[in-house]
Amino acid sequence: IDDFTEVDYSLNSLPVVFQPFIDLNLKGTVYPAGNYTGPPYAAAPFTIPDQSDSMLYLAFSEYFFQTSSFAYYSAGAFNITIAEEVKSGKLICFLTFFFFFPQTCSYFNISSEIFGSIIPEVAKYSVTPYPVMLKLMATEVPIISLEQDSFTAEIQGSMEVFAVLPDSATQSLFTMNIAANTSIALNIFDQKLMGSLCLNR
Repeated sequence: IDDFTEVDYSLNSLPVVFQPFIDLNLKGTVYPAGNYTGPPYAAAPFTIPDQSDSMLYLAFSEYFFQTSSFAYYSAGAFNITIAEEVKSGKLICFLTFFFFFPQTCSYFNISSEIFGSIIPEVAKYSVTPYPVMLKLMATEVPIISLEQDSFTAEIQGSMEVFAVLPDSATQSLFTMNIAANTSIALNIFDQKLMGSLCLNR
């Protein structure tokens, strides 16, 4: 799939051929790249509603998304370091597990002075405004659950903020724990798969 993950989409069984259609049962397990240890999830069987007004139907199980989340977490894809010019969407995407939906983001420079205006302790600790570096990481495997018309993603992580000193050394300013729960609905608009996100908490 990318530098972090690989997918096994081999057939689970022989294709089932009926008069109006062919049913293909693919494995759909995602692994960290080069590591084919079985994920700690069991694949549950599911059926596709019997419809015949389209040529092709694709269905993805909760197992596919669970193994994807586990694989990316195991490969360290959710550990991100952001320094200097910060793309605002990077922080938002991390907190809301929004990596799958590209968005237009603006750039801005952040410094210890910005955090000092929000957190008084930082202003006392770091009087001189320095550039900051953010280290973001997921502390647990993100949980993805499929709902009727959407899916929810729960992510727990932490963000550590460092001041970058003139000699390029870093000094930790504070660490913040993060828990986010989001709902993501998928729709096809103008022949493109679009996602709309709602932050539940």
